[in-house]
Amino acid sequence: MPRLILYPDVQFDGPPNLEAAVYGDSFAIHASRSADLDTIPAEAWRTAEGLVCYHEITVDEAVLDRMPACRVVVRAGVGFDNIDLDAAGQRGIAVCNTPDYGTTDVADHAIALTLALLRGVVAYNDLLQADPVAGWDFAKVPTVRRLSTQTFGVVGLGRIGTATALRAKALGMRVRFFDPYRPTGSELALGIERASSLEDLLGSADVVSLHTPLTAETRHLISTAALAAMKPDAVLVNTARGGVVDLLALHEALAAGRLGAAALDVLETEPLPADHPLLQAWRAPGSPLRHRLIVTPHAAFYSPSSLIDLRQKSARTAAGYLQDGHSRDCVNADRLDLAKAAARRPAL
Repeated sequence: MPRLILYPDVQFDGPPNLEAAVYGDSFAIHASRSADLDTIPAEAWRTAEGLVCYHEITVDEAVLDRMPACRVVVRAGVGFDNIDLDAAGQRGIAVCNTPDYGTTDVADHAIALTLALLRGVVAYNDLLQADPVAGWDFAKVPTVRRLSTQTFGVVGLGRIGTATALRAKALGMRVRFFDPYRPTGSELALGIERASSLEDLLGSADVVSLHTPLTAETRHLISTAALAAMKPDAVLVNTARGGVVDLLALHEALAAGRLGAAALDVLETEPLPADHPLLQAWRAPGSPLRHRLIVTPHAAFYSPSSLIDLRQKSARTAAGYLQDGHSRDCVNADRLDLAKAAARRPAL
């Protein structure tokens, strides 16, 4: 009899055919799109050995207590801040993410946002759309610069941060990074520079691109003090997690001219309410922020190819852990109760 894997908040239309092709006859799927956990049958909760979730549910103690047979929770995505790692580990449940499905897409988006500001692409388009004659003026966009004169700073040199750094390097920019968890010599392997501290990086970079997970350590990493450490004409790019940037502090820095521009693909609350001070200032007629802020709708990860990768890779991770008992992408290995994990394994 096939073993059950529960999908409580799928983010795709149509049947889970890509997942079914991965699982074959070994696993069955119960998929729900509502994210209303009470609509899922109690029997599915009771018998599911795996849970694959997106971002619309919080996998906490209450959810895990519904799943006595569960051995693995897989986040279909990179971030896993919606999963209680401690609660899962205490129950012997491994938590895995899908870290590589959109690496190139997010890196491309970070560079695209950078180029949109440093080459004025969006602003020029908007000015010409508003007035094709008066807008025909190359000097109207204050953020335009020659790329080879700029220092590109990366905060967090993981998979996406590395891919972004290499793209910036290929464009002729000087590239520096800060990541206290990267081993000595990483900079030599990539041909870039290591900053000794976050303050060192922020003070030297013309563009600061964020590539950190959202943790207690990184929440509001970029706030008033960090923004004050940046160059007054610097550009901030965030394709990581919205909570890494304090949006009220960012609004104040932009409004006061203490920061040149910002490009955000992620926000603290998504979508951000229209009455948020940053959005109000940005959308106001004639706003000085109009061409100094770009916002995209958490789209950096997106391409048709990345969505296929996400679905297939997350399914392979779930199946692999249930079959083999381990995964390279386990993010709570340090808190996983292996004795309880073994006790949850079905008898063969």
